[in-house]
Amino acid sequence: MDLNKTVLCESLIVWLQTFNTAAPCKTVDDLTTGAAMAQALHQIDPSWFSESWLARIKEDVGDNMRLKVNNLKKILQIIVDYYNEVLNQQISGFPLPDLVRVAEHADPVELGRLLQLILGCAVKCDRKQEYIQIIMTLEESVQHVVMTAIQEVSLRFKSILKNDLHGLLLYEQVAVLQEERNSLLAENDVLTDRANQLDTFDDPSTPSGKKHSQLQLQLEQLQEENFRLEAAKDDYRIHCEELEKQLVEVQHRNDELTSLAEESRSLKDELDILRSCSDRAVKLEASVETYRKKLEDLSDLRRQVKVLEEKNMTYMHNTVSLEEELRKANAARAQLETYKRQVQELHRKLSEESRRADNLAFDMKKFEEKYEALLKEKERIIIERDSLKETNEELRCTQAQQDQLLQAGMYKTGSPSHDNLAAEMLPIEYREKFIRLQHENKMLRVQQEDSENERIAELHVHLEEERRARSELDTENRVQLNAAQDEIMKKKELLEDLQPDATQASLKLDELMAALKKKDDDMRAMEERYKMYLEKARNVIRALDPKLNPASAEIQSLKVQLSEREKRIAALERECEQAKLREYEEKLIVTAWYNKVRSLNFQKMAIESRLGGRSNAVVPPGQSFLAQQRQVTNARRTMSINVPATSSK
Repeated sequence: MDLNKTVLCESLIVWLQTFNTAAPCKTVDDLTTGAAMAQALHQIDPSWFSESWLARIKEDVGDNMRLKVNNLKKILQIIVDYYNEVLNQQISGFPLPDLVRVAEHADPVELGRLLQLILGCAVKCDRKQEYIQIIMTLEESVQHVVMTAIQEVSLRFKSILKNDLHGLLLYEQVAVLQEERNSLLAENDVLTDRANQLDTFDDPSTPSGKKHSQLQLQLEQLQEENFRLEAAKDDYRIHCEELEKQLVEVQHRNDELTSLAEESRSLKDELDILRSCSDRAVKLEASVETYRKKLEDLSDLRRQVKVLEEKNMTYMHNTVSLEEELRKANAARAQLETYKRQVQELHRKLSEESRRADNLAFDMKKFEEKYEALLKEKERIIIERDSLKETNEELRCTQAQQDQLLQAGMYKTGSPSHDNLAAEMLPIEYREKFIRLQHENKMLRVQQEDSENERIAELHVHLEEERRARSELDTENRVQLNAAQDEIMKKKELLEDLQPDATQASLKLDELMAALKKKDDDMRAMEERYKMYLEKARNVIRALDPKLNPASAEIQSLKVQLSEREKRIAALERECEQAKLREYEEKLIVTAWYNKVRSLNFQKMAIESRLGGRSNAVVPPGQSFLAQQRQVTNARRTMSINVPATSSK
C-alpha cells in the first residue's frame, strides 16, 4: 500500500501526542532523541517496557549523534522482542527503519516506519480497545491515515486481526452516518423555519407552493433515507454489539490461550531444567564415585608426600652443609684476595728490581768496556816499553862495543876519564839521540806508572763496586725468588687442598641438581594431578551441599599442603640458583688463581733467563755490538799512539 510518507509521519506524530508524554513530541527533531517514544511505549505496556528500561534511555542528549543512535537502537530492539515474545509475531516482512538516518538527518520516512511499529504495539496490546477509541477521536484525515498505517502493518505481519479492523471500519461508518444525520436534521430545522415564515404552501399554483411540494417530496425522500439509515444504523449497532461480544469472547479465549501458552512454556522450561538437573546429577554421581575412589587413593599420595618431605629434609641438611662449605670457601676466597694483593706487590717489586738489574747490567757492561779499553791501552804501553827497552839494550850494547874497542886500542881500563872519553868518541847525533831517548824513556816510565796506577786503582774501585752491587742484587733476587717460591708452594698446597673440596662440592651440586630436577618433575606431576582433583572437587562442592560432602576438609588440607609445597619448591629453586652462582664464583676464583700462579712461573723463568743472559754477557760469544765498539775505540787509540811516534821520527 503506497502512502505519502511525510503525511504518514505527521499523522503518527499527531497520534503520538495523545499520550501526553513529558518529553516534547511536536516535530520530527523532537522525536530523534527517542525519549518521547520510550515514554509512550512505557504507557502502552508498563510490564514489558519497565521503569528500569526507561531509565536507560538518555533524555539530555543534545546534538550527540552517538547517544541518539544508542537510544533508538534500544527502542527498536525492545519493540522487536515485544513482537516476537509477547505478540508471537515475526516482523521479518516489515522493513526496519535506518536509525542512523533518523538520528543524523531526521528522515521522516524512517521515523514513520518506527512510529508504525509503535502503533502496531498499541493496537495489539491488552489495552488496545482504549487506544482504538483514542484513534476514533482524532480528525478524520488523521484518523484515515492512522487506519491505513494500521492496515499496512497488519498486512505486513503474518497474523492479522481481521475482527479488530472490521470493527474499526464499522465505527468509522457509524461516525460518518451520525454526522450526515446531524447535518440533515439541521437542514430540516432550517426548512421548517422557512416554511413557517412563508405563505401557505397549499396552493400548488404559487411558486412557494411548487417549491413546498418539491421540498415535501425531497423531505419524504430524505425521511425515507433517514429511516433507511436508522435501520442500517440499528443493524450496524446490533452487528457491532455482536462483534463486541465476539471480541470479548476472543479476548477471553486469547487470555486463556496465552495463560496456557505461558504455563506450557514454564512447564517446558521446568522440564528442561529437570532434564539438565538429572543429567548433571548422573554426571555428579559418577564424578562423586570417582572422587571417592581417588580419596581412597589419597593415603598413598600422603605416604608419597611424607617420603618427599623426608627427602626435602635431607636436601635441606645437604644445603646447610653446602652453605658451611661455602662459608669456608668465602674465607679462603678472602685469604686468596690477600695473597693476590701480596703477589701483585711482589710482582711490582720484582719488576722494579728487574729494571734495576737491567740498569746495573748496562752500567757493568760500560765499565767492562772501559776496563777492556784500559787493558788494551796497558798492553800497548807495555809493548812500547818493551820496544824502548830493546832500543836501550841495543844502545848499551853499542856502548859496550865501543868501550871494548877503546880498551883494546888506546886507553887502559880503570882510567878516570874512561866514560868521558867514550862519550866523546861517540858521534854527536848518536849522543843527542841517546840523551833524548833516555829522557823520553824516563818520562814515559813516570807517566806510564802514574796512569797505570790511577787506572788500576779506578778499575779496582769500580770492579769492587760492581761485584758488591752484583752480589747484593744476586742475594736480593735469590731471597725474593725463594720467598716467591715459598709463596707459590703454599698457594699450590692450598689449591691442592681446595681442589678436592671444590670437586666434591661440584659433584654434590650435580647430584643435588639431578635430584632436585627429578623432584621438580615429580612435584609438577603431583601438582597437575592435585589441580585436576581440586578443580573437579571444587565443581562437586559447588554443585552439592558442603555439609553432605565429607571430603571438603581433606581437600582444604590438601590445598594448604599444596601451597606449602609450592613455597618449598620456590625456596629450593632459589637455593639451587644461589648454589649455581657460588659454584661459578669458586670456579672463577680457581681459574684466576691458576692464571696467577702460571704468570708467576713465567716471571720466574723470565728472571732466570735474564740473569743467565747477564752472566753470559761477561764473555760474549761471537762478535757483539759492544765488541765491535771496543774494536773501533782500540783502533782509534792505536792510531793516536802511532801518529805521535811517526811525528817524533
